[in-house]
Amino acid sequence: MARKTRLPRAFYRRDTVRVARDLLNKILAMPDGRAGRIVEVEAYLAGIDPAAHTYRGKTARNATMFGEPGHMYVYFTYGMHWCANAVAWDQAPGAGVLIRALEPIAGLPEMHDARGGVSDRLLCSGPARLTQALGIDGALNGADLVKGDGPRILDDGTAPPLHPIATPRIGISVGQEHLLRFLVPNNLHVSPARVKQVQS
Repeated sequence: MARKTRLPRAFYRRDTVRVARDLLNKILAMPDGRAGRIVEVEAYLAGIDPAAHTYRGKTARNATMFGEPGHMYVYFTYGMHWCANAVAWDQAPGAGVLIRALEPIAGLPEMHDARGGVSDRLLCSGPARLTQALGIDGALNGADLVKGDGPRILDDGTAPPLHPIATPRIGISVGQEHLLRFLVPNNLHVSPARVKQVQS
């Protein structure tokens, strides 16, 4: 079995789009052993991106995104779902990467307990599904992915795809012209979406 190493702070302290692409095939792991390989992400940029939560400035809700790269930004959406992001920026604070889908690799019984009677393919195939499956909620907003005993993102030596699929982001009404959603090609665990896909 390949040795897994925790991603360092420097990984997240880079261009947000580069981080998003490089997060593909990394592993999001929880302290209780639940884990999944990241197969879909979306980049949200600082300052210039009207779809980003930080576009209008710092608030109590989005303050984590303006903090140190390598922390987890967790927010509540549609009055019912949690979504998890990795804070990632190099020059301008307020940017990060939404983790949209995982391929489950460990702790599947616990994920099924959390998600109910769904197939393995649907356990983590969407941002709200994966947070439910892994037990991520608002208590983890601000968690340090680099240090401590909370959630972490690991590298087991699996390289990101050389040519990820790139599409517009999902569920936004602005910034749709940007191809900032990245997927591992031909992976069955990405979230369902009917959008035009292009090779990146």
